[in-house]
Amino acid sequence: MTNLDLEKTAACIRKGIVTAVHSAASGHPGGSLSAADIFTYLYFEEMNIDPKNPKMEDRDRLVLSKGHVAPGLYATLAQRGYFPVEDLKSLRHTGSYLQGHPDMKHIPGVDMSSGSLGQGLSVAVGMALAGKMKKKDYRVYAITGDGEIQEGQIWEAAMFAGHRKLDNLVVIVDNNNLQIDGAITDVCSPYPIDKKFEAFGFHVINIDGNNFDEIRAAFKEAGQTKGMPTAIIAKTVKGKGISFMENQAGWHGKAPNDEEYAIAMEELKKAGEALCQK
Repeated sequence: MTNLDLEKTAACIRKGIVTAVHSAASGHPGGSLSAADIFTYLYFEEMNIDPKNPKMEDRDRLVLSKGHVAPGLYATLAQRGYFPVEDLKSLRHTGSYLQGHPDMKHIPGVDMSSGSLGQGLSVAVGMALAGKMKKKDYRVYAITGDGEIQEGQIWEAAMFAGHRKLDNLVVIVDNNNLQIDGAITDVCSPYPIDKKFEAFGFHVINIDGNNFDEIRAAFKEAGQTKGMPTAIIAKTVKGKGISFMENQAGWHGKAPNDEEYAIAMEELKKAGEALCQK
């Protein structure tokens, strides 16, 4: 896909995120929106997957370690054809398969149930090690939050991945600089993030995580890196694409009301129309 195609797809995914969270009257829009471009590139360009065969043995795997941004993953999976886009409106509703956090038993395309912060990278490392032991070619991707990496288990997993030289593993840190309580620098700063991953034996790439040129180049570089895992530190904007949500910690875990929803969807509509005119 061209960058323009990816941008159009990401705009649709952002609409899905806002629609799902508004319908649920709860959820996590801020981090879902910041990671939307990363989700888009992974599922529409990078990963070897088949929506018609979600459990394909040799598929690439993704673990959403920051599982609370499930609306971003669900909107992407729906856009990619794993289930109907209309089902996004059932997010967090009683009886819906689209739970508040990813559920591998009931949601097509979800490779690992997640939501307990800090645990996802350990699972991804296990998947990558299994691939090496079975001499499989699949790759494993783990998306973490910059607030999430305050958890110690992240660094245990990173140490193991570096020691085992798991070059089929790519960790993406969604570095939007905000967590539920405010700026990560104020809560418990993980900076310098890149130097920490380097210390654990990772090849590190710093990018603008909302720029498809840089995203594309980073994943290409990761694919060519041998003998060590890769960490992509993606600097993003929390709430990206919706003016009143951008860089606002308050939108970490809050749903828009009807008026805010209308404003957000109008902004996304105009952004989509502008892309169509390019």
